[in-house]
Amino acid sequence: MRRLAVLLAAGALALTACGGDRSAERAADQATGAGTRLSIATGNTTGVYYVLGGGLADQIGRNLPGYQATAEATGASVENIQRVVRGDSDIAFTLADSAADAVNGKGAFTAPQPIRALARLYDNSTQVVATAEANVRSIADLKGKRVSTGSPNSGTEVIALRLLRAAGLDPDEDVSRQSLGLPESVQGIKDGTLDALVWSGGLPTPGITDLFTSLGDKVAFVPLDGSLDKMQAEHGPVYAAGTIGKDVYSTPADVPTIVVPNLLVVGEKMDAALAESLTRLLFDRKAELEKVHPSARSITRENAPRTDPVPLHDGVRRYYGQ
Repeated sequence: MRRLAVLLAAGALALTACGGDRSAERAADQATGAGTRLSIATGNTTGVYYVLGGGLADQIGRNLPGYQATAEATGASVENIQRVVRGDSDIAFTLADSAADAVNGKGAFTAPQPIRALARLYDNSTQVVATAEANVRSIADLKGKRVSTGSPNSGTEVIALRLLRAAGLDPDEDVSRQSLGLPESVQGIKDGTLDALVWSGGLPTPGITDLFTSLGDKVAFVPLDGSLDKMQAEHGPVYAAGTIGKDVYSTPADVPTIVVPNLLVVGEKMDAALAESLTRLLFDRKAELEKVHPSARSITRENAPRTDPVPLHDGVRRYYGQ
């Protein structure tokens, strides 16, 4: 009978291997004694989402009895939300601007999406890097340049297109736009096939560190202080002023930028007890997550519930005492 249960579980798992609702996969895990598996949708392999997501997955496996977790490399924010809504992933990292579009049925989303927040995490810094030869001093100077605007359906792509439009540029007509992930974008700068890249990520982002380490003063950040007012006027206070300190990437000076909060989100139907346990673990094991990436230092109990306009999950409200 045990052998039959294992065979049936394996069959259920095979049926769901290509994606879709993961309920059969969870049943298979339970039948084989593997525990319930959780999928964490992260981002590019050289970005902070992937690094921190891997740390979170490890802590779930170590400290949440009956659960194992895997960090999945994805195109990030928009794709991550779509994965959670479809049931392909259980937990997702996302930028707050993409999440706001999701709950309001705007932008890449044609209808409101049933997502809920576990916590506000750290802020993403918008990092626009150009080659010195391109002579880019502002977003408007990207006209006619070869620019990577990030992976399709990523939070980076959302903010990149908004930056270009705020500068009066048509992303499809005024720049030679390439939709590349961070590893490909960094390589494009190194190879000379790109003049600039846009990236939204925590500080430091490993891929951007690699770029400055490899090329030094042959690349530079594009300051974004001149773009903030228009971004806020068109899209609201989800965008705020920030700084990329000179010590982060060993640059000559601090660079003004635009920051956006990151959220950890799940589907609205996630079990309330599980949602509460995941959030509790985020804070109970915060010291371990900080060792994985310093951006985790910015996760605080004070800011965590501030996820508007994305509603908190009911189980999480209980944890925060709301």
